[in-house]
Amino acid sequence: MNETIKTLLNHRSIREFKNTKLTNEQVNCIIQSAQQASTSSYMMAYTIIGVTDPQIKAALAEVSGQSYVKNNGHLLVFCADLHRQTHTASQEMFNQMIENLENSEHFLVSAIDAALAAQNAAIAAESMGLGICYLGSLRNDLARVDELLSLPQHVIPLFGMAVGVPAHQPERKPRLPKSAVYFENKYEAHDDIVQAFDDKIASYYQTRSENSRKDTWTAQMHRRFSKTIRMDVTDLVQKKGFNKR
Repeated sequence: MNETIKTLLNHRSIREFKNTKLTNEQVNCIIQSAQQASTSSYMMAYTIIGVTDPQIKAALAEVSGQSYVKNNGHLLVFCADLHRQTHTASQEMFNQMIENLENSEHFLVSAIDAALAAQNAAIAAESMGLGICYLGSLRNDLARVDELLSLPQHVIPLFGMAVGVPAHQPERKPRLPKSAVYFENKYEAHDDIVQAFDDKIASYYQTRSENSRKDTWTAQMHRRFSKTIRMDVTDLVQKKGFNKR
């Protein structure tokens, strides 16, 4: 097993960081690694914003409700970006592009491009002994994040990533087995596999060293989808010119 595979298999979310800022060299390495991710049709339809202003970080932490949005070595926000694609277009060309630009296909492309870049960034950071935590909680108030970062039309924030020197080492959270996520040629029923995983995850939650509780994976999913959340996201996404068609 090579070192890259070891890094991937050792991933866990880090939510407590030492008070150590990343160096410029570390940040540059992470961003350059992100930029080498695959990108659809060479669009590079994303932007990464490094947030260093303490006031903006504090405001984003308020949106998130998570202290590690403020207390970390470096904070990144990954955005879907279709703004630069029209940068030099004449008004006539822009009018010709806009229907295609704002369709569901290019919303997916820009979100996938950003996610691929982010995962490259995460692997780069972890390979340097740093820890990361993805921050979907920034979507608690997407309009506020959009405002704080002064994002133009056709740019929307998708998620953040806190990076830094780990101040704790939580256990790795179990993943669904391969037999539940990988099928050959067609989708397969796998309720029994999920049930077995529930038994495993119940044991994990009861015996882990931090935040032990009685829970299962399916119980979490039922709670997650039984309560509506972030219902304002669609409006903001379409207002910013994404997924309109």
